[in-house]
Amino acid sequence: MSTGANQPFRPAGTAAAAASTTVTNVALNGGGGAVLIYNAAATTAFFRLGGASGLSAAVSDTPVPAGARMLVDGGPFVSNAAVVLSSGTGTVYFTLGDGDTY
Repeated sequence: MSTGANQPFRPAGTAAAAASTTVTNVALNGGGGAVLIYNAAATTAFFRLGGASGLSAAVSDTPVPAGARMLVDGGPFVSNAAVVLSSGTGTVYFTLGDGDTY
């Protein structure tokens, strides 16, 4: 592949987090070094990724606006996510996979 080329995102598994203003933890499914986060909630979601269960997230962590998605490099050891919403409740989806575009 040439320099600057993109690889399509190849999903391996999705975990749904029932998010609220209280931190929710979820174990990620599948494998891969990239994580696609989709915020299906009506308010901003803030997330943190890590290798251990029991992660915490705060409104100072990475935001994903309502209805938006974000693709991040999670690295090979990411297996858990924590998420908290700015208000209300909703679902936030975390999809592990490989690739750099979607």
